[in-house]
Amino acid sequence: MGLPVIAAGRRHSVGLRVDGTVVAAGAGTSGECRVGDWVHVVAVAAGSVHTASNTGRSHSVGLRADGTVVATGWNGDGQCDVASWRDVTLVAAGWRRTLGLVGDGTVLAAGRRREGVADVSRWREVVGLACGDWHSVGLRADGTTVAVGNGRRGQCAVDTWRDIAAVAAGYLHTVGLTDDGRVLAVGDRSTGACDVGAWRDVVAVAAGSYHTVGVTAAGRVVAVGSNGLGQCDVADWRGIVAVAAGSTHTLGLRVDGTVAATGDNAHGQCEVTGWDAIQSPGHRS
Repeated sequence: MGLPVIAAGRRHSVGLRVDGTVVAAGAGTSGECRVGDWVHVVAVAAGSVHTASNTGRSHSVGLRADGTVVATGWNGDGQCDVASWRDVTLVAAGWRRTLGLVGDGTVLAAGRRREGVADVSRWREVVGLACGDWHSVGLRADGTTVAVGNGRRGQCAVDTWRDIAAVAAGYLHTVGLTDDGRVLAVGDRSTGACDVGAWRDVVAVAAGSYHTVGVTAAGRVVAVGSNGLGQCDVADWRGIVAVAAGSTHTLGLRVDGTVAATGDNAHGQCEVTGWDAIQSPGHRS
């Protein structure tokens, strides 16, 4: 799986161009869209919040080619305090926190530590990361998974998963993509976000607050869960190579480097029609 080249928060979206620069769309009220001077970036992440009282508090994270990390936006819990990180190979961002995967398979955390969401210091041999609102998920090199944080809806019950190739985390659910293209999900089932058992030939997954999105090997997109704002209206998308899910919107990267968007656009987070030359997931600038 390639590094994340598009990312979606609650009220903003971020994209990584082939030349290592970054574009953003959305509210930007906390500075989360101030990415215009970023260069030599190889991966991006967007912090997302669920609760309405925190809708203006988001952040964006960029991983540079030299293994350092840059972040911008709301920093009330120190989630943007990543300037000292080194040898990072992957980043993930959630509600009030940022995770960084180090080259030796350990994980760094900055930001909110309540609920145990940042208790990742003991993780080893990690190759993948995902941040939900209240929990953090790690994918190990052997295809097993680990999760920490608030698991009251079962979103941390991933101990028995095997042969996992990628993970994603939403508000109260966790998604795992298996090596053979099937998808697993645990957590709150009330919105339908965990109804992925019938999916096949999936190559990438993403999780929003109440919905789950997958890309098939044929470049088509499937989605389940809450669709009150059209975030699951992806059936007509074609030629998609990567997806990202915000709280209530969805992004799809096309093979030609342009981006499709659907769902909540109240703050301009879906205004990505002008984006072009977005990196493919397997490209390294």
